[in-house]
Parts: sequence; C-alpha cells; structure tokens
Amino acid sequence: MRSLLRTPMMAPLIRDSALVWLASGVVGISFGAISVAGGLPVWVPVVMSLIVYAGSAQFSAVGVLLAGGGPLAAAATGLLLNTRTAAFSLAVADVIGGRGRWARFLGAHLVTDETVAFTLAQPDLPQRRRTAFWVNGLGLFAAWNIGVLAGALAGSALGDTATYGLDAAFPAVLMALVLPTLRTDARVRRCALLGAALALAMTPAVPAGVPVLLALAGLVLYGRKEVSA
Repeated sequence: MRSLLRTPMMAPLIRDSALVWLASGVVGISFGAISVAGGLPVWVPVVMSLIVYAGSAQFSAVGVLLAGGGPLAAAATGLLLNTRTAAFSLAVADVIGGRGRWARFLGAHLVTDETVAFTLAQPDLPQRRRTAFWVNGLGLFAAWNIGVLAGALAGSALGDTATYGLDAAFPAVLMALVLPTLRTDARVRRCALLGAALALAMTPAVPAGVPVLLALAGLVLYGRKEVSA
C-alpha cells in the first residue's frame, strides 16, 4: 500500500479529494452533534464511526435510538441500509483485491458511496484507480471521524444543525463525482434515471433510506446493449 501512496499522481488525487473530505467532515460534525444533543454519550457516535463507518446507516441507527428503539432495532436498520455496499464492493473488487488479507479487510471497511464514485470516475487505468481508492478512502475515513469527534465534543452548543443545511453537502459532492460518467455513458445514464424514478416514487411510502436500496433496481438496464437502427 505504501508504494501506491508514493506515486506522481498523489498530488492531483489529493487535490481532487479535498472537497469530498471537507464535505465528510462537515456532515460528521452534524452527526456527532445530533447524537450528543439527543442524549447519547460522546463515546457512542465516536466508536460507531470508527467501527461502522457508514454515514446514512449511522444517522438511521441513532435516529432509532433517540426515538426510543432498542440497540437491536438500531443495528437492523443500519444493516439494511448498508446492504447497498455489497454492490459497491463488486464495482471495486479488482481495486482492493490481491493486496493481502489485511489490505483487503481495510479496503472493504473503506468502501463508501463517495470513495467508489471517486474511484470509478478516474480513467480506466488499474494503477490510478487503485491509488485513487486508497487516497480518497483513507482521507475520507480520517475526515469523517475527526468531524464526528468535533461535533460530539461540541454537543448541543451548535444548536439545531438542520438549520445549516449540512445534509446537502454529501449529495452535492456525490452528484459532482458521477456527472462526468452520466454524460459519457448512456447505459449508466439509463440506470441512474430509472433508479432515481423508483426512489422518488417510493419515498412517501417507505422508511428513510429504503428508497436508496430500491434505486439499485435500475441496474437491470445496465446489461442491455444499444440497438442500432
């Protein structure tokens, strides 16, 4: 892994990753503050962020706990929302595979929406994508956990974090990452449109987070080839 991080492409990858890291830290602050302001001890969001490391799953699990649900219900909610990472892992399996058992274990832990999108947005060169995954993934992990710790220590001093619009940071960054692929790949564009339509249609009828899982059904169109006239 050290050899991957000592390449000439490091500087541009760090520069391009900086916005993703910043967004992660900002949302992490929101998560830590919401958790502690709701009555949870500081160590709960901090340890959860280190071990679980999944923003949407963590927000949902804490929401269940603060609403009076038990730990099992919170864990089940988080696991359900995190099932989408199975598909993401397949997309970057060649990037994190073959580097030793511990490297694969760490790589699997670093798989997130943002890191996968950043990796796949790189040119289709194995070395560049591998370096992009580790640079973005490690930086994102550090930024998220530092943000969560800062937010948890601040506690209720930040007030209602929803008034700052922090929840819009991640979707905005993710959209910026996937736009180039959507412009150039018609099959990906069709999948994204179908997935977005399904998610929007089901949002009023299902719990928060489930529409994201349902959007994966849009992948059924990916295998269809273009039919020439």
